[in-house]
Amino acid sequence: PPHTHICLSSSFLCENLSQRGVLMANKSFVFGQEIDFDAAMQAFKQLLKTAQNVVIMTGAGISAESGIPTFRGAGGLWRQYAAQDVANPAAWRRDPSLVWEFYHYRREVVRKAQPNAGHRAVAALQQTKKKAGERVVVITQNIDRLHQAGGATNVIELHGSLWLVKHVNHDGFLEDGKNVYENRDEPICPALEGRGAPDVEDGERIHVDKLPHDAKGRLLRPAVVWFGESLDDRVMARVKKELDLCDLFIVIGTSAVVYPAAGFSSAMARRGVPVCEVNLDPTSVTQTCDFAFQGKAGDLLPKLFDLDDVGAEEAAAAAAA
Repeated sequence: PPHTHICLSSSFLCENLSQRGVLMANKSFVFGQEIDFDAAMQAFKQLLKTAQNVVIMTGAGISAESGIPTFRGAGGLWRQYAAQDVANPAAWRRDPSLVWEFYHYRREVVRKAQPNAGHRAVAALQQTKKKAGERVVVITQNIDRLHQAGGATNVIELHGSLWLVKHVNHDGFLEDGKNVYENRDEPICPALEGRGAPDVEDGERIHVDKLPHDAKGRLLRPAVVWFGESLDDRVMARVKKELDLCDLFIVIGTSAVVYPAAGFSSAMARRGVPVCEVNLDPTSVTQTCDFAFQGKAGDLLPKLFDLDDVGAEEAAAAAAA
């Protein structure tokens, strides 16, 4: 069996145990007792098969497999800055040129990235469930739109998107095509051409008049929820609606440290909704999950969703068409 760390709740391993709890398994052992990896996968697949309203929440881990920096941990700096030092309202007021250089760099990185097998598997599961008259909704903390590029639909973006812009005084981050709209110009303004490299010292700042503006001459900012800002109430209302309907919650590639998203898994578990975590490492919510598979999303999701590579590719391509 694959050398994957698995956590399974006792309710799925032992029919006579009804108490919710997680048994830790490393490779193919649970507390020293050998288990069958395939049986563990089949238990999850059976649960997935009966679920009618699946919610998948994704974080930076799934996009990291496409080469997108997470700006976390060792080597997580842009120049000498941590992301939270640049992505906040005070930094914007103090130095909008620096903020735009940071986001210009991130846009260029994402522009070159491709959806990975994890993204394609999510899109393929949506297509499979749709044919059965069932639903899969994606709630993502990511701002790269790689889910959509991989063929996914019905994606709720908690934190906005790198590709969205808005007037600096507009409240909210929900794309409406007027106040918050997509702009994929490369670069988004001439002054940002060649700027934003992470391995250079800060240079001369770009004058605010040369930063991105709309057709009415109003200064634009990335429509991304920064540290210290509130999520859009309309987005959260939609999230609440989907979580209320949810009968299987799958969380993929999150650190479980950014709220309110970090609290969704525990909230679902308290409600009795089965929770599955797919992540490289244990998180603060692993112990509340029914399943916790540790490994790369691109390796695990096609297996968990019972997809072969060809099927996932075809379904994702059909969804993107």
